[in-house]
Amino acid sequence: MAKLILFNKPFNVLSQFTENSNSNKQVETLKKYIPIPNVYPAGRLDRDSEGLLLLTDDGRLQHKIANPKQKMSKTYWVQVEGIPTEKQLQKLRDGIELKDGMTRPAKVKAITEPAILWERNPPIRQRKTIPDSWIEITIKEGRNRQIRRMTAAIGYPTLRLIRYRVGSWTLDGIKSAQYVELSI
Repeated sequence: MAKLILFNKPFNVLSQFTENSNSNKQVETLKKYIPIPNVYPAGRLDRDSEGLLLLTDDGRLQHKIANPKQKMSKTYWVQVEGIPTEKQLQKLRDGIELKDGMTRPAKVKAITEPAILWERNPPIRQRKTIPDSWIEITIKEGRNRQIRRMTAAIGYPTLRLIRYRVGSWTLDGIKSAQYVELSI
């Protein structure tokens, strides 16, 4: 039976167990939060992103989750600077041109701030003169920093990025820096 760990990764934590020895900065890794041996991340989540990170001890399951050819959808809650119009959100739905090519169409909708949100440490920077808003984006690909680049391409920089769902697994009931272990 395979282990599957659903971890709510905090901001500023690397999605790996070992530190980069080339850096003189002290950086937190998964080692601080996941005391379970022989599990590895299935995909990655940038250091400055938060939310659902899946880990497993099953190589086939890891490949299925992480491989873009499997088209496993991922849903993100994105706090952006400003309030995008419906026309601008439609650009994301249609696919948007990035430096590495067109994105696939995304499911996108404006949302209110998610009720299960936790405090981020440190808090995001906010400007008094510019409002912020939340959007939900679901994609089936995973290019490097794709969501951040997509929102920037329509003129709305990402302030906070939280992965809520991967496939059928969600963050529901998992507090920041906590994990749930499943046997599948």
